[in-house]
Amino acid sequence: MLEHTSPDTLAVNSIAQLEPKVAPTRAYRLPLSLWQLLILSALLLWVYHGTLARLFHQWWTDSNFSHGFFVPLFAAFIVWQERPRLVALTPRPSWGGLLLLAGGLGVLVIGQLGAELFLSRLSMLIVLAGLIVLFLGWNFFRAVLFPWAFLLLMIPIPAIIFNQLTFPLQLLTSKVVSTVLPWMGVPVLREGNVIILPAMALEVAEACSGIRSLISLVTLAVIYGYLMERDVAVRVVLALSSVPIAVAANSLRIVGTGLMVQYWDPQRAEGFFHKFSGWLIFVVSLLMLYLLHQVIRIFRSDAGSTP
Repeated sequence: MLEHTSPDTLAVNSIAQLEPKVAPTRAYRLPLSLWQLLILSALLLWVYHGTLARLFHQWWTDSNFSHGFFVPLFAAFIVWQERPRLVALTPRPSWGGLLLLAGGLGVLVIGQLGAELFLSRLSMLIVLAGLIVLFLGWNFFRAVLFPWAFLLLMIPIPAIIFNQLTFPLQLLTSKVVSTVLPWMGVPVLREGNVIILPAMALEVAEACSGIRSLISLVTLAVIYGYLMERDVAVRVVLALSSVPIAVAANSLRIVGTGLMVQYWDPQRAEGFFHKFSGWLIFVVSLLMLYLLHQVIRIFRSDAGSTP
């Protein structure tokens, strides 16, 4: 027996078939419950409490690495900014995270046995990467790769590398200053990192090498590039340019000190002006970084407008 279907019913069925099916939205859920997350955090804190305590103490007492306080805060800010993209990702936990986790704990053991603080601190980032991959997947780790890599700047470089960088910077600064000062009528005799002026001798000591402003300026250049520029290539250029900018600005500070020694008051040159000029030159370095960014923008706009 055939069933009669009205034309109106056929029309409704046709419209229903043409309408796209909308998938129901689902709330994002972490693969770990709250109590599991708390237990994991407590275990990490128990394992790394000594490493973290020494790291915070070095940030507080060593002016060369005082910028370390801001690095994890800015990394967290980046993750917060990227939260819509991260929430849209589907967690794909990978057992490969166990290899990273085991490797990070192995680096921690080596660092503790060898009393090497750098390895112990580096292991925290390796363990963090392992946990991300283990519970969220490689797609999540790729999404947070930049803030994770930025955390490397919070770890003070090993003393052996620090010393290898400091002395060449002292010599480079001494050469630049001994070249510039004669242009301004100041006779100079340089012996290594000691600049001998008619009034007195200036020693470009470790504190005057510019290593502190170099490390801090690299960190701020990365922050500035992330906030002010969307082109990754330009961000890299700004980060790399912070190195010659820091060297040039620190050399300018020593030149100013030499001019004060020769033409004004050696005591004031070694005192207030020498300390205050460090902050002033740091501001000048940031200004030079900003001007470089504007020059890059001008060249890019001119290149884009060229037919």
